[in-house]
Amino acid sequence: MIGKIQAASSRGDRKIIERDRRTQMRALYSKLNSLLPHQSSTELVSQSDQLEEAANYIKKIQIKLEKLNEKKLSLMGIENELSNTCNRGTIILESKSPKVEIHQMGSALEVSVITGLDCQFIFNEFISILHEEEADVVHASYSVVHDAVFHTIHSQIGDGGNRAGRISERLKRFAYGSGAF
Repeated sequence: MIGKIQAASSRGDRKIIERDRRTQMRALYSKLNSLLPHQSSTELVSQSDQLEEAANYIKKIQIKLEKLNEKKLSLMGIENELSNTCNRGTIILESKSPKVEIHQMGSALEVSVITGLDCQFIFNEFISILHEEEADVVHASYSVVHDAVFHTIHSQIGDGGNRAGRISERLKRFAYGSGAF
């Protein structure tokens, strides 16, 4: 008789342990499922489908993380190259130095500058120089394409040639240094 009671008790313990395990697993599935982005679906998803969805999501996030790390390393490489060309507000002429083009059309002056991502300050400096030279900035814009920034400044100058030459010289001196052009 005692053997039957122990066997029944032992089966009861196993049932309780198994029930607790299933309850814990359901809670863990629910917790995992709550961390996944969901589509607006009202249908119930089986636990095995939830696990598969979680695994796919984790793989997708890992791939995205790897791509972002590659991009970060790539940008850090660019930053290191560009930091060699930018030094406390002045630009030292190297292979990554800015490219400056200045065109005069009557009383209009168009300044085009191509820089790296870390030398965007040049845009503000050029506008400051134009204001100091009493040129009216009509339009200024920039756009970023990959690792290059394209700046364009349209301005009006008063007395034509003399001021345009002086402004052009100042802008180039700022961009390239005093003996670079």
